[in-house]
Amino acid sequence: MKKVLTIILALVGLLSIVFLAMIISAGDEAVKVGEAGGSVDSFMYVAYTVLFLTLAFVVFFTLKAILTNIDMLKSTLKSVGAFVVLALICYFSAEGVETPLKDGDSLSASGSQLVGAGLYLFYALILIAGALMLFSGIKKMIK
Repeated sequence: MKKVLTIILALVGLLSIVFLAMIISAGDEAVKVGEAGGSVDSFMYVAYTVLFLTLAFVVFFTLKAILTNIDMLKSTLKSVGAFVVLALICYFSAEGVETPLKDGDSLSASGSQLVGAGLYLFYALILIAGALMLFSGIKKMIK
């Protein structure tokens, strides 16, 4: 399996180098004007394919590792649960006010509440991360 994966990675790498050479040989002006669209599009499809495969493998192997290890599953569920509780606290503490936008549309009250909740959640996570780093630093200095 490892040999097959190495061969596939080598082929994708070589294909990427070929597409990059095609883009470079077309020149900057041709790319800007759109005359090198075929090579740029081909390169982008390879990049999207590699990105999709990478994400699929990461998700698959992460879920496999979590589901096969009960302790890791419990830890993950606790962390996700704590995040959801914090997100709900932030959502219900945010106020939603209908707001007119510059393009003439308006942001609904629920949309405004989601934006406020996202900001509150961001601030709360920053404070938690800062407190944990401070606690860790103080703990190391004590030892």
